[in-house]
Amino acid sequence: MNKKGIRVECVISDTPAEKAGIKEGDRILSINRHTIRDPIDLMFYSDSEILNIVVLRENKTFNFKILKGDYPLGIEVEPFVIKRCRNRCIFCFVEQLPKGLRKSLYVKDEDYRASFLYGNYITLTNLTKEDYERINKMKLSPLYISVHAVNPEIRNAMIGNYEAPPILLELKKLAKMKIRMHTQVVLCPEINDGEELERTILELYKLYPYVSSLAVVPVGLTKYHKRGVKPVDKSKAKDTIKLVEPLQRRFRKKHGNSFVYLADEFFIKAEHSFPPLSNYDDFPQIENGVGMVPLFIEKAKKISIPTIKSKRRYVTFTGLSFYPYLEEFVLRLKEKGIAVDAYPLKNNLFGESVTVTGLLTGEDIIKGLAPYAEPKDVVLVPDITMRDYEDTFIDNLTIKDIEKILSVKAVKIGTEPTDLIEYIKNNNL
Repeated sequence: MNKKGIRVECVISDTPAEKAGIKEGDRILSINRHTIRDPIDLMFYSDSEILNIVVLRENKTFNFKILKGDYPLGIEVEPFVIKRCRNRCIFCFVEQLPKGLRKSLYVKDEDYRASFLYGNYITLTNLTKEDYERINKMKLSPLYISVHAVNPEIRNAMIGNYEAPPILLELKKLAKMKIRMHTQVVLCPEINDGEELERTILELYKLYPYVSSLAVVPVGLTKYHKRGVKPVDKSKAKDTIKLVEPLQRRFRKKHGNSFVYLADEFFIKAEHSFPPLSNYDDFPQIENGVGMVPLFIEKAKKISIPTIKSKRRYVTFTGLSFYPYLEEFVLRLKEKGIAVDAYPLKNNLFGESVTVTGLLTGEDIIKGLAPYAEPKDVVLVPDITMRDYEDTFIDNLTIKDIEKILSVKAVKIGTEPTDLIEYIKNNNL
């Protein structure tokens, strides 16, 4: 922890912090006599109407009394140093990366603060007594936890940490504190599937509602994988759906929600229809690829598409797994006179088994669109291909590179069906 507080990176105009005189570069040392170590301390201790803030500025301390009321304080602070993961998961995506990609991709984080703030999944293998006390005191909820298996031998082998405490004991500790948890199982065939998966689901369900949801996602393997884990194939996907769906019905009958959810990829691999949207409840695991595709399909169906005579051609793309669903939407756009084409792109860097849009590289996009894109086309780039604030892909190429090499205009857009329509409607010049 930083003993000299946290640095203010931005002071938002017309907020209590700006009016009081806090400046960019100040270091906040304490609020109402509580030491400030990271953004969580700031959030927790600034939740009062009256704040006494001590800051360090040019090696001098200054005191500010702020009548904040119900308004946000109005500052943004430096990110904290992430605790690194010491596990060696047999499916670790970081260990399946080649060299030369965006630096942030190589960070293996295992930090409960990032779990609370950003929804990062943690394994609960590095929490101290003080960490648990802080979680309890501040009620840092929900947390996102990778379980994989409740059987300690299987789980510890999967995460490559044979000293890890039994996960059920850790979850029960958090449940006793009334901390809500969203959990996940990365399904690895012949390791934590079948009876082991069923046992894991049932044991986690005993901790409902504190364990609020469980996502089952298929293991993701790139061509650089060397640990011998088998991929989820069509047969395994079918078996998993057959195992999970009766449990969902049972849970819905008892508590009114499904509790356990399967990633969309299981249904795509199994060539199985998606469940009704009601089965996803309030989509607690959508960021984990659970319900994204059926929600897109439903939203696309309900959209009233305006008739637009395009003055330019628009080009977009997606990974192989999502292409059939995007193509269906694009065909409807064409019927309304919108000149737009969508192309499925292969992932050359990670291998063709990686079919999601978010892991396409700038090089994949450029090479994939080169046979189709023409000068003066507008390339609509899904924002999920760029995780950083800059318009940079995971291989460090940028939107500007697409424009320069393909002689097109390239624009970042969202992934909602309305995002595509709204851009074309508002920029059809």
